[in-house]
Amino acid sequence: MAAHDDTAADAAADTEAIRRHRTLFRAADRRKNPPLRRTDITVTDEAAVKRAVKAASLGNAMEWFDFGIYSYLAVTLGHVFFPSGNETVQLISSFATFAVSFLVRPIGGMVFGPMGDKIGRKKVLALTMIMMAIGTLAIGLIPSYATIGFWAPALLIFFRLVQGFSTGGEYGGASTFIAEYAPDKRRGYFGSFLEVGTLAGYTGAAGLVLILNTTLGADAMESWGWRVPFLVAGPLGLVGLYLRLKLDETPAFQKMEDATYHAASEGASAVETTATGDLAKIFRQHWPMLILCIALVGAYNVTDYMLLSYMPTYLSDELGYDDSHGLLLLIGTMIILMLIISQVGKLSDRFGRKPLLMTGMLGFLFLSLPAFLLIKQGSLLAVAAGMLLLGLSLVCLLGTMSATLPALFPTSVRYGSLSVGYNVSTSLFGGTAPLVITSLISVTGTDMVPAYYSMAAAVVGVIAVACMKETAQKPLSGSPPSVETKEEAAELVEAQTTAPRF
Repeated sequence: MAAHDDTAADAAADTEAIRRHRTLFRAADRRKNPPLRRTDITVTDEAAVKRAVKAASLGNAMEWFDFGIYSYLAVTLGHVFFPSGNETVQLISSFATFAVSFLVRPIGGMVFGPMGDKIGRKKVLALTMIMMAIGTLAIGLIPSYATIGFWAPALLIFFRLVQGFSTGGEYGGASTFIAEYAPDKRRGYFGSFLEVGTLAGYTGAAGLVLILNTTLGADAMESWGWRVPFLVAGPLGLVGLYLRLKLDETPAFQKMEDATYHAASEGASAVETTATGDLAKIFRQHWPMLILCIALVGAYNVTDYMLLSYMPTYLSDELGYDDSHGLLLLIGTMIILMLIISQVGKLSDRFGRKPLLMTGMLGFLFLSLPAFLLIKQGSLLAVAAGMLLLGLSLVCLLGTMSATLPALFPTSVRYGSLSVGYNVSTSLFGGTAPLVITSLISVTGTDMVPAYYSMAAAVVGVIAVACMKETAQKPLSGSPPSVETKEEAAELVEAQTTAPRF
């Protein structure tokens, strides 16, 4: 009781002191949190924003083209790189090799993320592009198991690790790049193009594999045809690299690095003055947001990889669909998603990230079971309808997530924190999804496992979305406001000018 009285007395004393020395306290508060000046606010150049979005999205498309190839050739690669015998064991071995690359993604995130916070987003994104292209090209040159025996899967695993390591710095960097270029009120719209790149990469990979399957046949595909998509990926990587090297560094990173900027407005950007890129700092100071990021990404990636990577294999292996038909249905679904994803980004700018994310998570929770029951019907219309149900739930997440995740962390540790959180989650839940689903189907004997797995992920997602703060139309943490016009900047400054008192 005495302690309570002391607290009340201290509060009363503070209030009394503030009342008697109002001017002094107001001056101290203004020094601690000075009003924004016009020079603090970033006025974006729309042409520069579009160039940044194009380079990040095209680069992302190249990365996911490389990754998609492996998913869609999983059955063929199982035959080429692993001993013949049980086809299920070959497929599980192939998906295990797919999952292996995800195990090193967190290490890649821990290396490239802090590096991006120290030396800049642009240089690290160029480096990840080079590594991915080399890894993919090399896979296309590995001799088969029949030719070199054990060395074939060993080399495949090694170059998958190179791919996984490079991808560890890709998504965190690309989403950070776009988020820091985009104006606050349109971050969702511009961010959604990153996932257009993801879908374009997957669609390109699926389309190329479909063409090869149709024109070459199974024997030629296993003999040499599977190599073509991997060999094509090398030159495509050089295109992405060229586009990225032409860009300037992001405005937010430039302002963080600009000593004169801090001298002009120390208080307004004090949070940005140390780009330590220190992993210990990320885990020590930002662990609540890190956990939230892992939960959001885990729910999103289980559903993402289940639909975009695993579905063709599910249709051919579990339901007896022709490989080409499964790919054709997936390509159709992805094209529909690409056509509407930017509209979802716009909706997230208007109504907020949380409503769109919650819609997607609840969609997977309640529609996964009906969707897979439709898919199991086997008719073309039923399978297409089931995949579209899953796709429409996924697009709510795809169109919103790349604007949501960078806003969780401040500028000085954004690339590092996002890369670590995203890749830890993806390695645990995303890349393992095809392997876990295939294994569970084998153990349980039920082909409804993908529905139950995505529903479980959606429960985690619903809780994570409920716990996050709304970030739409607000400046990124640790960054000054970013607007589209000088008039908007002037309005922001004017809005916080106190009216004179007489």
